[in-house]
Amino acid sequence: MKALEKLNIVHARIIRDGQMIAIKSELLVPGDLLFVETGGMITADARIINSKQLQIDESMLSGESFPVNKTCNPLPENTPLVERHNMLYKGTLVTKGNGLAIVVNTGIKTEVGKLADIVQQSEQTATPLEIKVRQLSKKLIWITLAAIIIILTGSFFYGTPVTKVIKLAIALSVAAIPEGLPVVTTLVLSFGVLRMAKHKVIIKKLSAVETLGEINVICTDKTGTLTKNDIEVSLIHIPDLSAHVQINTADIAIHWMENKRISGTIAYDHLCKISVLCNTAVYQPGGDGSTTSGSSLEIALLKMVYASGIKFNQYWQEFSKIDEFPFSSETRVMFTRHEVKGPRRYYYVAAKGAVEEILKYCTFQEAENGKSQMGEEEKEQWKAIATKHAQSGFRMLAFAYRETLAPEQHFAHDLTLAGIIGFSDPLREGVTEAIKECKKAGIRIIMITGDHPETAKNIALQLGISTSWEEVMSGSAMKPYDQLTVSDRARWLNSTIFARVSPEQKQQLITVLQDEKMIVAMTGDGVNDAPALKKADIGVAMGQRGTQVAREAADMVLKDDAFTSIVSAVRQGRIILENIRKYVIFLLSCNLSELLIFTVCALFNLPFQLFPLQILFINFVTDVMPALALGVSYSGDQIMQRKPYPPGTPIIDKKRWMAILVYSLIITATTLSAVATSYLIFHDNEQRYAVYNNILFYTLIFSQLLQAFNMTFNRKIPFHKTDVFRNQAIWYAIAACVILSLAAYWTTPVRLALEITSISWQNWSIILLYSILPVVIIRYLKKWKWTI
Repeated sequence: MKALEKLNIVHARIIRDGQMIAIKSELLVPGDLLFVETGGMITADARIINSKQLQIDESMLSGESFPVNKTCNPLPENTPLVERHNMLYKGTLVTKGNGLAIVVNTGIKTEVGKLADIVQQSEQTATPLEIKVRQLSKKLIWITLAAIIIILTGSFFYGTPVTKVIKLAIALSVAAIPEGLPVVTTLVLSFGVLRMAKHKVIIKKLSAVETLGEINVICTDKTGTLTKNDIEVSLIHIPDLSAHVQINTADIAIHWMENKRISGTIAYDHLCKISVLCNTAVYQPGGDGSTTSGSSLEIALLKMVYASGIKFNQYWQEFSKIDEFPFSSETRVMFTRHEVKGPRRYYYVAAKGAVEEILKYCTFQEAENGKSQMGEEEKEQWKAIATKHAQSGFRMLAFAYRETLAPEQHFAHDLTLAGIIGFSDPLREGVTEAIKECKKAGIRIIMITGDHPETAKNIALQLGISTSWEEVMSGSAMKPYDQLTVSDRARWLNSTIFARVSPEQKQQLITVLQDEKMIVAMTGDGVNDAPALKKADIGVAMGQRGTQVAREAADMVLKDDAFTSIVSAVRQGRIILENIRKYVIFLLSCNLSELLIFTVCALFNLPFQLFPLQILFINFVTDVMPALALGVSYSGDQIMQRKPYPPGTPIIDKKRWMAILVYSLIITATTLSAVATSYLIFHDNEQRYAVYNNILFYTLIFSQLLQAFNMTFNRKIPFHKTDVFRNQAIWYAIAACVILSLAAYWTTPVRLALEITSISWQNWSIILLYSILPVVIIRYLKKWKWTI
């Protein structure tokens, strides 16, 4: 919860003293000038004073699923809340555009603050794991009822008093039903969530823990997840010239690998202008470090301009922004329009975006001798240049501009291409190994990115996601879901790289995978990823670069945005599911052994059967602590060397039910054999019935405690190296339970209540021998593959 609280700190971008800064939302005050943009969460109630295609998701307030268009037009005072299109409300999400607004209310005075009580009173639905536990409990109830009927019938047949029969029935009910199951399950899940938090994974929904263990497909973004998101300008290509560069902000210099004269060209001058003007990020270099906010790619552009020795203020003062067309994943372009005042008053249009998209708006290209006409042939040449660089792993963006004297309303046409810039983003450490681990675990990796197909393929080859002959599925080649043929679906299912994919296509791809009964995890960081995150079985949002919209839609959040953290979460999910199966098998085999012993004693009217209080004591001692210790076991690396269980696999399947029956029969047989051995050695007399009862009592306790060591299902590992044997928690739990059991023998009031008599050292030896025997027998059966 502490990690969630830290992660839930929302920053607001405001303008104070003429500077845009980022502050914690809790520091906002009425009167602050708030800047909002796509993907952000509104952090206070505010009145809009400027908006650019601003759309807000207000479903949390209005229930309306479609985004609301926002303007700064005045409205009548009595306008209903849902129709106040000139207001922003805390907690709502920006789905498109940007704008400026003046804060009017904060905290409890906001509209969402008034709804806080309603939110707190909402009920939580049952998780799939809880449903499975309930189904298991229903089966146990019927098994218990059947056993009780048999035992009670035998008791009545032998003339047992009614009051004693009722006591037996109550005790048997307690014995048969593992009442520690819900407690242990809750604690194990909580411990798992805590363990995942230490691995940089924050689980928002407990149901996600179970689903994580069943994942067989991970659809992952590239930037920031497979790569470091440490984006830098590494290549500059203008007409006729190209150069690799290294940006050095510390020394305010650019190191040109070749063609240094690019820096003195008109095209480069426009590249720098566009990089600053068509940009919403903030980069403020300082002696103790730089202050940044916004897109990492846009920050990289500002660093390039800064390293060129250009002051941002020069452009901001000369070029006043009067209009903007914000970037979106659908258009993949961004436009801004600026007014230049002075002796020669004109308007400057700046544009940046995907190369193929920007070229659609271009009519000219910048050249050393002035502008030149750009036809389809020249455009194809530029696309080929971008593809060539993308094959080397660069992320390519095109930059264009237009100067005009007329203040046109529609200004996205007849642009002049200034050049293209290539960005590098190094791979994250450990990703290659994590992908190999996923493949061993039967988990398929699919890369989905908005980058150029060749860039995506280059990264996929480096990471081992795909092979050199595999084609990239481009978004332009993907049909709508309702038009897919069988061959189209097969092509989607066989592809591992998807590039230039729209948000809607991401959602459709997940649907196709889920149609094939696959359990899909989907990563996302942008506002447009929210539908796909909700659609996926596990939505994974980025904690560092992810938008608040994405976090709200996701089931889990990565604090470090790393793919390796997803793999760690899957590993932990599998471990938790495996541990749940371990302690359920442990509890059921122990409880069933009690039922079987009672049944045998009742049917044969044996005089040394267990008393009700003894049964309650056995359950008290042997159930919760060993089960909880099993629940926190670490299953080792082998947990990621098997394929995921099929969806819908019950906690206990037929094979495990058979194992439970075998375990309980062995415990029953050895426990009764302990009494028989004592009888054969020391002979029977009525005074010794109490001793036989005590032998049965303690042999059953110790057998059940040592049964925890049988809860390892890997036959290849030596017994002393198994995860259960090396689990210190199990040793502590068994030691504590043994001490409690012996304390009952030494404490007179408890001893009298449980009807425990003095036990000789010879009988203690028999108890210990027959308590260890089930471990030896079951281990032998496991070795010969006669049981799991």
